[in-house]
Amino acid sequence: MIYLDNAATTMHKPQEVIEAVVAAMSSMGNAGRGVNDASLSASRIIYDTREKICRMVGGTDPRQVVFTCNSTESLNIAIRGLLKPGDHVITTMLEHNSVLRPLYDLEAKGTSLTIVRSDRKGNFNIEDIKEAVRPETRMIVCTNGSNLTGNYVDLKPIGEFAREKGILFVVDASQTAGVFPIDVEDMKIDVLCFTGHKGLLGPQGTGGMYVREGVMVQSLKAGGTGVQTYSKTQPVQMPTALEAGTLNGHGIAGLHAALEYIEKYGMDNIRAREQELMWRFYEGVKDIENVTVYGDFGTKRRCAIVTLNIGDYDSSEVSDELLTEYGISTRSGGHCAPLMHEALGTVEQGAVRFSFSHFNTDEEVDAAIKAVQDLARDEE
Repeated sequence: MIYLDNAATTMHKPQEVIEAVVAAMSSMGNAGRGVNDASLSASRIIYDTREKICRMVGGTDPRQVVFTCNSTESLNIAIRGLLKPGDHVITTMLEHNSVLRPLYDLEAKGTSLTIVRSDRKGNFNIEDIKEAVRPETRMIVCTNGSNLTGNYVDLKPIGEFAREKGILFVVDASQTAGVFPIDVEDMKIDVLCFTGHKGLLGPQGTGGMYVREGVMVQSLKAGGTGVQTYSKTQPVQMPTALEAGTLNGHGIAGLHAALEYIEKYGMDNIRAREQELMWRFYEGVKDIENVTVYGDFGTKRRCAIVTLNIGDYDSSEVSDELLTEYGISTRSGGHCAPLMHEALGTVEQGAVRFSFSHFNTDEEVDAAIKAVQDLARDEE
């Protein structure tokens, strides 16, 4: 199978990641729940992973790194833990349902919501964000990269504006963490949410958030922490405040190995290779008759995603044909990004997403181009 669904999850993991998870399964105890060797070993690997993530995102204190199951949990913790009835929040049409659904839920409970519109290329204007600000605006939340179009969002001007106005800035880095450089201090990000199983090349069920020092997020869960057992309330010290229950130590061990791989291979090298493959595919399909490509390809800085449709074919039919006839795995449908499809005019048809990993090859990309050519010819 030619796997081109890396925006959903990177299936091809470094061998070091697999070995680290297997080793952890037979040796790792419960971090922070004892002084035996197995427990202490788990605590060390988890803390070292916090340090690596903190360093990668330009943070100031590893204790501000909180582990979760994925970006969805991270975003829910940040959004629900910082907003209350009467607050106003601004977001964009680019967002994933991991942002939209918590916001809709809070809107029904008294939080005001403004959604900044996107153009047909999938871009929004920061001036629209500025104009949407009210006295009660508490938060701006947006993605760093669209999971549908691959458009990259320049965070720094948004962060600088938010900090100037005293507004919290929450970022969804699901498509960019591990691939694009992120500096929470320079970009003025208050909460950075990420997942471990995409660009970070780690196991599924891993993810986290970096919370700027001084930002107090109300915990989504309360329970066992290994400390302050006799307190009736969840500890307030980070990261314990937001980490109730046993962490996914085995997965975090794999994430630790993945971060070491990225450090060794080089994030810039990973991004350059993914970009090379993405542009190779784009150049091969953009002028095919009956093929419509979505997103803004007028800038070189974008995620390694190309999303398209072939004629009037339903996107799920195209993806099914690509898999059954050509052995190519893609993603079709709505991609959990309903407003972005609304902006692109693809609500009914959906779209077919090709997303690339540095583990893919030129030959695989060329096979995908040939498959699109064949399917487009059949549509004529």
